[in-house]
Amino acid sequence: MSARYDLPETDAFTRTYWDAAAQGRLLLRRCGACARVHHYPREFCPHCWSEDGAWEPASGRAALYTWSVVHRNDLPPFSGRTPYVAAVVDLAEGPRMMTEIVDCPHEELRAGMELEIAFRNGTPIFRPRGNGTTA
Repeated sequence: MSARYDLPETDAFTRTYWDAAAQGRLLLRRCGACARVHHYPREFCPHCWSEDGAWEPASGRAALYTWSVVHRNDLPPFSGRTPYVAAVVDLAEGPRMMTEIVDCPHEELRAGMELEIAFRNGTPIFRPRGNGTTA
């Protein structure tokens, strides 16, 4: 059996995040000291280094910041998905997030386009806002 390179390594701290994602919910961390939101999940605030953080639900809205169309990736399971769009999005709450864009022809991608969250096997991905299809 080959290794999977798209599955996260969950630990005691990130389990809350991945359990929520498996239920179709995106969680972010808000710092109790400086009130800033951050992503990716970590036990301290990257802005003020406080360990006083709490999980909160994200809106699921984002804007496309940058992207790359990947035409070749030999690692499982990506080879079966090519071409796909690897992207960085600006979440409505402020942080940037690495993700994948689905349900959009590559030539229609535009910086700043409005996106909404979707989930594929418990992993957050994004699609154009208002696109009712599922990933």
